[in-house]
Amino acid sequence: MVTALSPSPRLLGLNESPYPPLPSVRKAIRDAADRAHRYPPFHPDRLARRIAAWCGAEPDAVAVGSGSVGVALQLLQAVIRPGDRMLYAWPGFDAYPLLARMAGAEPVPVPLLPDGRQDLTALAGAVDQRTRVVVVCNPHNPTGSLVTGPELAAFLARVPEHVTVLLDEAYIEFVRHPTVPDGLRLTADRPNLLVLRTFSKAYGLAALRVGYGLGDPHLVERVRDQQLPFGINAVAAAAVEATLEAGDELVARVDDVIVERERLYHRLAGLGLPVLPGQANFLWLATGPDRDTHHAAAAALDTARIHARPWPGEGIRLTVGRPADGDAVVSALSPLGKGRRGQ
Repeated sequence: MVTALSPSPRLLGLNESPYPPLPSVRKAIRDAADRAHRYPPFHPDRLARRIAAWCGAEPDAVAVGSGSVGVALQLLQAVIRPGDRMLYAWPGFDAYPLLARMAGAEPVPVPLLPDGRQDLTALAGAVDQRTRVVVVCNPHNPTGSLVTGPELAAFLARVPEHVTVLLDEAYIEFVRHPTVPDGLRLTADRPNLLVLRTFSKAYGLAALRVGYGLGDPHLVERVRDQQLPFGINAVAAAAVEATLEAGDELVARVDDVIVERERLYHRLAGLGLPVLPGQANFLWLATGPDRDTHHAAAAALDTARIHARPWPGEGIRLTVGRPADGDAVVSALSPLGKGRRGQ
């Protein structure tokens, strides 16, 4: 008797790209692996210069780290003193409270607005003399909501100079909204602003851990001072440099994810499910505090072997994958949608 194999799980919980590295990037990885017996540069200065040129920034305005979380930790280590506070919207990226505690700061979550947006008024109002860092995630993880250019400018004007603003743009490549702020331009007038970006999401290099920060050279110098020696491995650096040369191909992949995001959103919304429109490579199913609704959705996805990211009492984040992944999500959640429409 032949036992049918269970289908492979659909990994839609970590906002990874559904596509492997491009052939040109894979070649760079293989070539660099042949030199794995050699140390990488003590500091990733060449890589920082390449990224700066790619972004249109000055070389001294870029710091490189182990993913955007690595750069964030370097910043916190540079500016945090014992007893300081770090503010961020919640629910949010799981690493924020962890990084705060690692740097010796008190993590201070600020609730989101009911529509899933960050409450910038409450964030600014919570700043006090102990506050050293405020995080704005744009687009926001996990809800996918966007802070517009005017909203961000008004917020920054309220933040005192002794507070560093960490603008986390890990998903900025997926935004097509006309009012998206230009984080790099804002750093020219804001010496207390550091913009975080990563090669993990849109560029499909999550396993290689390379991110970067953009900001005023004086702030960036302090971030660079916290750089771990030999901290960016040569395989990762080679992959990033090859990625910088693959612009059109990568833009096409991002466009494909955006098309799938919109398709999946409209299908879930058409079922009557509480899905929010998003500007990243994921969607937020706002189940809210209704435990039955949340449990039913989480159980349906689990039964279909779909790995999503639940926030009990808040919602479920669904990474946008390939169309077949989206079809599986819709199939798993359809019974819940039909039930809602029949109420």
